[in-house]
Amino acid sequence: MGFSTLIDILGSSLIGGSILLILFRMSDASVESNYLTSGEFLVQSNLLATIEILEHDLRKVGYCENWEEIPDPAIAIIEATDTSITFLTDVAQSQSLQLGDGTVDTLKYWIGKSTDAEVQNTPNPNDKILYRQVNNDPPFYANLGITQFKLQYFNALGNKITAMPVNPPLGIITLQIDITVENTASYGDEADGNVYSKDKSAFYRQIRLAAPSLAIR
Repeated sequence: MGFSTLIDILGSSLIGGSILLILFRMSDASVESNYLTSGEFLVQSNLLATIEILEHDLRKVGYCENWEEIPDPAIAIIEATDTSITFLTDVAQSQSLQLGDGTVDTLKYWIGKSTDAEVQNTPNPNDKILYRQVNNDPPFYANLGITQFKLQYFNALGNKITAMPVNPPLGIITLQIDITVENTASYGDEADGNVYSKDKSAFYRQIRLAAPSLAIR
């Protein structure tokens, strides 16, 4: 085998290796791109599902199919903090029948901590559980990647109620809701502190959400 032939083989090997490396990198980039795109869609879907349920319930604060059961909507909100709210309402009988049964229910929303057992197995260190509890039933929850759930309250004059927690009568007429959702898992090295820097987060703010029953005083 001549020297020139050996050079040709080495050159071909180097070129082939470079091409293979480029292909590997393109494949990894394609996988990452697909993961991030899917992750962004999942984040948006989780956010939408959360706000649909939450807004539906909060708009029914003080509502009861039998209105005489809650004659004074001013006391419909039992307790309110910047991360939780407990109120009287009439929970829908089913998904297809949104009217209540005329019996007053106590509905509570609150957000847990990132150290709770329900999120200990997720790679994202910031995700938390948003709990929903009807009366004394076991709370319903699902890990949707929520990292922020914040509530603010305003009175009839539009002034922010700052004292927390507050007890009835609260004077709350409208609410502001802030929610942030991230992926519960990410593409990359978990040891990297910026592992979630490429993932998309979704932020939602509802300004001045009003429950019609609260305005009836």
